[in-house]
Amino acid sequence: MENVYQFIAIAGVILYWLILGAISIRLVTKRRSIGVAFSWLLVIYFIPLLGIFAYMLFGELNLGKTRADRAKAMYRPYALWFKSVTDNHPHRPTFHSAYAESLTQLCLNRLGIPALPCNHLELQTTPAQILGALVDDINAATDSVHMEFYIWHPGGMADKVALAAIDASARGVDVKILLDAAGSRDFFKSHWPESMRTAGVTLTQALKVSPLRMFFRRLDLRLHRKIVVIDNAIGYTGSMNLVDPAYFKQNNHVGHWIDVMVRVNGPVVPVLSAVNAWDWEVETNERELPAPPKSFDTFKESMSYGTKIVQVIPSGPGMPDDLIHQVLLQSLYQAQKQITITTPYFVPSENLQKALINAAHRGLEVDIIVPRKNDSTMVKWASRSFFGELLEAGVNIHRFEGGLLHTKSVLIDEEHCLIGTVNLDLRSLWLNFEVTLLVDDQMFAQQLAKLLKEYKAKSQTLDNKRWQKRPLYKRFIEHLFYLFSPLL
Repeated sequence: MENVYQFIAIAGVILYWLILGAISIRLVTKRRSIGVAFSWLLVIYFIPLLGIFAYMLFGELNLGKTRADRAKAMYRPYALWFKSVTDNHPHRPTFHSAYAESLTQLCLNRLGIPALPCNHLELQTTPAQILGALVDDINAATDSVHMEFYIWHPGGMADKVALAAIDASARGVDVKILLDAAGSRDFFKSHWPESMRTAGVTLTQALKVSPLRMFFRRLDLRLHRKIVVIDNAIGYTGSMNLVDPAYFKQNNHVGHWIDVMVRVNGPVVPVLSAVNAWDWEVETNERELPAPPKSFDTFKESMSYGTKIVQVIPSGPGMPDDLIHQVLLQSLYQAQKQITITTPYFVPSENLQKALINAAHRGLEVDIIVPRKNDSTMVKWASRSFFGELLEAGVNIHRFEGGLLHTKSVLIDEEHCLIGTVNLDLRSLWLNFEVTLLVDDQMFAQQLAKLLKEYKAKSQTLDNKRWQKRPLYKRFIEHLFYLFSPLL
């Protein structure tokens, strides 16, 4: 009997090391970034068994076989739809600035989505303005209201949006709502889903979470987009979930969440609608591609000719890898005078960190605005680990004290910007379903610049000398979380 136990023990040790070896080889052959591969090796070697289990759950971008097969089959019809948009709105480089031309060409070549001129953009900056406009637009809808959010949280003005959606459905408007199952779990526990479905609203959970699914799909893969399309004519996207900050996460002691949304009219709205249709089909297997935008000539008669060029850039499984990351890098390297970034979660890739340092060394004014208080302890400490090198290079880091600054934006030279759902962390850049707008319009950029100056006025700017004197225990915690930053 003793020999049997000895055999089992030896076999267990051999099996354990074989699994470790297999995962290590897979990490190398998959050609993950060095930082990601190194972090996973630390986890699986220093946290035995638990590390292996964590890698099996979260280590690879696994959408699940059904969704992956569906997305693969969808690619061609959606590519043809985007080609029809390109054909109807021929690429017009004379409308683009030198900054935007290379970026929009990159997106067109890799994604097949063209940048479109003649859009009207409105930067909305307060919950009352955002949710009030959304209620008004839903109340005026005559054909369709399609919405998708990471979080819908009941309470306050969010309930007015829910009532407006119910009323719209009752009068015959096609109302479809797609919500991330994890982010909106409080909403799905409330009375609202039943009320909506009873009124005829089609409500669907995206990426449902359950113990059974964890072995077939990565559980922390989330639908992080925020998109509203009304009558295929009015669009919204930006950083704000469908929440009233006065009723949301009040026990986290980080203050109200501070967000923006962009309200859009123009030919880019059907493109946003197509992204929403993609997400809906991946989840439900129901195809409802929108009517493509009207011809360029139709729009130029009603809007300022050649202004407000907008490029929609979606990302996530089934779409070109690393595209938003590439656009960000190219934007930073093309900047000539100034870069201002706002993000709630700052855990940049090595390349983004180098691009920011390079910009500061070139003499640009580089400002990064992050919240002083954060709802993620791990991200807070990992984020701090990047500050020292940036401060040494001359980057200005501002810690916002007016709440949890949730706005996600990159402003270049106060003339161009990226604005949307993308955090400056690896989860947003390489994992989640995200969307950002590249806006090539000086007037809109200056509106954003004015808002960012208001953020800076409510922030504390870090002093490099004082930062270098922080306690040793804080440095240790920062370095510890830095090792795992590629996994956050």
